[in-house]
Amino acid sequence: MTYEENIMNIQRWAVIALATFLSLSGCQMFGDNSHYNDKAHINRDVETALAKLYATTPEAKALAKNAKGILVFPGVVKAGFIGGAQFGVGALKKRGGTVGYYQFAAGSYGLQAGAQSFDYVMFFMKGSALDYLNSSAGWEVGVGPSIVVVDAGAAKSLTTTTLKDDVYAFISNQKGLMGGLGIQGSKITPFKPDY
Repeated sequence: MTYEENIMNIQRWAVIALATFLSLSGCQMFGDNSHYNDKAHINRDVETALAKLYATTPEAKALAKNAKGILVFPGVVKAGFIGGAQFGVGALKKRGGTVGYYQFAAGSYGLQAGAQSFDYVMFFMKGSALDYLNSSAGWEVGVGPSIVVVDAGAAKSLTTTTLKDDVYAFISNQKGLMGGLGIQGSKITPFKPDY
């Protein structure tokens, strides 16, 4: 099996596991998901997610001033029952405008149960990292540009002189209960909304 076929199987597994869990649990926590194919809805959710992040983490807003691009996935859904899945759609912003749409998917195995949603924001600090995202057919997080997940404590120590990594990621606005927010092995691929 090729690498691409393996990734496609993981993405299919993630979507199937997520749909199965949500339908079996009768979960109403995440509302209507038809907005995944609507550019206007995605853009509005992206702006809301950024505003919430900047309000709770001023360091992220300062980071944005030097970022070459900001990839925002609002309302990523993570759910699991035996196996787990994460899925979301978002937009890449440069100089305040949207320049592309992406989807985020991951699958995991092992004993886990629960569901949650969260916003996931990536600040691309180097042009080479943004070029890697744009030139690859899909980016498996953990392969390629260096990425640092920033928690509240680490955010306070970020300054323009200490920024050495390619990408800084923030996870915020968490809702629901499920342990272990991880992004390693997640796949980010270009996405074209229907309208």
